[in-house]
Formats: sequence, structure tokens, C-alpha cells
Amino acid sequence: MATGNSARTVGSNAPVLVAVDGSASSYQAAAWAAVEATLHDCRLRIFTSMAIPSGYGPANTVTETHLEPLRAEGQRIVAEATRIARTAAPGKHLLIDTEVGFDLVTPTLIERSHQVRMLVVGSRGIGAFQRGLLGSVSTAVTHHARCPVAVIHTSASIDPISAEQPVLVGVDGTDNSMPAVNLAFEEAARRKVELIALHAWSDTSGPSLPVDGWDAARESAAAVLAESLAGTSEHYPEVRVRRIVTADRPVRSLLDESARAQLVVVGSHGRGGFAGMLLGSTSNALLHSVETPFIVVRDR
Repeated sequence: MATGNSARTVGSNAPVLVAVDGSASSYQAAAWAAVEATLHDCRLRIFTSMAIPSGYGPANTVTETHLEPLRAEGQRIVAEATRIARTAAPGKHLLIDTEVGFDLVTPTLIERSHQVRMLVVGSRGIGAFQRGLLGSVSTAVTHHARCPVAVIHTSASIDPISAEQPVLVGVDGTDNSMPAVNLAFEEAARRKVELIALHAWSDTSGPSLPVDGWDAARESAAAVLAESLAGTSEHYPEVRVRRIVTADRPVRSLLDESARAQLVVVGSHGRGGFAGMLLGSTSNALLHSVETPFIVVRDR
């Protein structure tokens, strides 16, 4: 397998870190993370936080008596996540570490993101003691983590049929999307599937609007996409690439194409066709609408 440029430099022993909270979504994240760790031949670290929010309880104090049942519950959660991870990667030599912590989950994950290969979270959780990975946690880590962040929804897409589907990457033609392009090529190579590279070059509401120089604009967009892929594709000659150039909104284009992909990869920000890709309303639309496993890549 070829080795291309990566979005950032991490040690060869850097693990995949998955956060779980006992919800179905987080257990799907554990299953996906297990497969990801085996693909990269690295360790899987399973983490849960049993943090109690400030001001919880009448006396605002926490004793060992309070912590013991929480610790036991945390151990139950990571044990179940471990079982699911083993089931998702049967017969694989997968090293798994588990940790039950009592620090707040969001700052802990952001801090840990400096030392891990990838951070994996569920899109929504149970919400007990603010531990659920719904909304604020998944959104915060996709915006602030220093490693790629995978958000897993209702399915880990690791069944035999999904495993044959392509990887989809959004390309905006700027340096901002190159870390996503690099990672998408690597993921497609490790999965031995096709890569779909999508460049949406219009912010209009549809492709039927009259545009002066339509053919020239489309040719220019196709050239931008080809240039964005050229360097990385040389490192992965085994990856077949299908290019899509569309005059439509990036979010809608990615949503439509994601139904036929096993994984969607985008950069954390961009301009032009992908302006504000993971900022504000566009971020929320993509994070909470794409049912396919979804990776956000930030450039350290």
C-alpha cells in the first residue's frame, strides 16, 4: 500500500480514541472505531466520562460513596463497548485499552486529540449527567479537536454490503481541503474501495439557473478538482477515483452522494464552493443530516 501525505504527523503507535456513554449511538461508534483501528494496525482506546456537573447534589460535594456507583457504571459501559468492538473486528489482533474518567468529557477529548490518530464519537447519547454525546460534545470536538474526528450516527456501516461502497470526499479547490483529500485517499486505499471526489462550485439553489459562460465555468471547476487530486493520487495508484463536478450547494451535493458511500470526509473549513463548511449552520446541517459515518479533518 502506498503512503501519501497525511493531514498531520502522529506517532506510529498513536491510537484511535472512541468516547462512549452507554447509548446505542456511542456503541456504533465503538464498532466503527474498532474496524478503523484494525485498518491502521493500531491500538483502540475506549473512554467514558462519569463527570458530575458542578453544583450537582444538595451539598455540592462528592465523596467516594457517590463515586463508587458511577465508577461501576462506567466500567459496565466500557466493558460493553469492548465486547462490541471485538464483535465488529472478529479474529483481528486488536489491542484495546479502557478508561473511566471523572473529568468533563468535552475538554478531555479535545486535550486527548493532540496524541491520538483519530477521535470517534456518536452523534447523540443518553444525556445522563450531561455525558451524552449529542449536539454540544460532537459539535465542539469537530470544531476544536486537533486530529480527525469521526461522527457515527445510527449505523457504523461496517456490514459486508456497506464495506464495498466508496469513500466520498468534499473538495473545494483550496489548501484547506487537502488534509481531507489526503485522509480520504488513505481510507479508500485501506478499505480497497473507490474514492468519489466531489467539487460543488456553485452556491446557487440549483443547476438550472442561467449562467454566463456555463461551459467555461464547468471546465474550470473540473480543472480545479483535477489539480487538487493530482499530487495525492500519485501516492495511491491503486485507488480508482470518480470525479463529480456539480453546480449546486455543497451540503446538498454531499448529502445526495453520501447515500451511496460508506464514509464521508470533509475539511474543517474552506472557501469558495465549501465556504464555512463546518462553521455555523452549514456545519449543523451536515453533522446532523449525514447518516453515513462522517470524518472532519482539521489541519494542525
